Amino acid sequence: MVVSGFILSVWGHILLRVAPQHIVSVPKTWARVCLIALRVCCGIKVTVQGKEHIPQGSAIIAAQHQSALDILVWLAVLPNPALVFKQELDKIPLFGSLLRPSGMISVDRAGGANALRKMIADCRAALASGRQVLIFPEGTRVPYGQRVPLHTGIVAIAKGAAAPVIPAATNSGRRWAPRAFHKTPGPVDVKIFAPLPGELRREDVINRITECFYELGVK
Repeated sequence: MVVSGFILSVWGHILLRVAPQHIVSVPKTWARVCLIALRVCCGIKVTVQGKEHIPQGSAIIAAQHQSALDILVWLAVLPNPALVFKQELDKIPLFGSLLRPSGMISVDRAGGANALRKMIADCRAALASGRQVLIFPEGTRVPYGQRVPLHTGIVAIAKGAAAPVIPAATNSGRRWAPRAFHKTPGPVDVKIFAPLPGELRREDVINRITECFYELGVK
């Protein structure tokens, strides 16, 4: 991950100057390289069900988050991803300075209401440009089998945006736990569900996403 990330970050800074419209290809390529390496070196094979539910245009992906592996999966799967990431990642040498130019969305998790409003505005702008916005409603990586209340910010993002909300579940934490280096060989399942009906109330949206999240995990 580190070596390929360094090489592709150098290439990304070159691309940023000569063909900035293609800069999103850098994180997508990095993710594919890492997924291949995980399969070959660690025996972790990812299977994604329901890719037919992902449109080429704008969508809001409400994804379960158990592992760093989830980032790689979504960068590889989504046609034109806009991932919401914590502001601290901006500080990673070379790599961090490519996040915003590639259309990723920074959020200051300690910034309170103003930071939330800015994130919502940035997400809506990404949707308006036809991108797939990835949100982790749990707010952080949650160990496999554990539950946490979901944040309702995803409902605020969806309100007024002409984009479907698509839940997605994973059991990636069985192979790569949160904030852990150790990886366990075996399959990882990702299931993408059909878009939620647009007329659902806020609590119904959160409840339906929660139901989807625990189809692959411990109830």
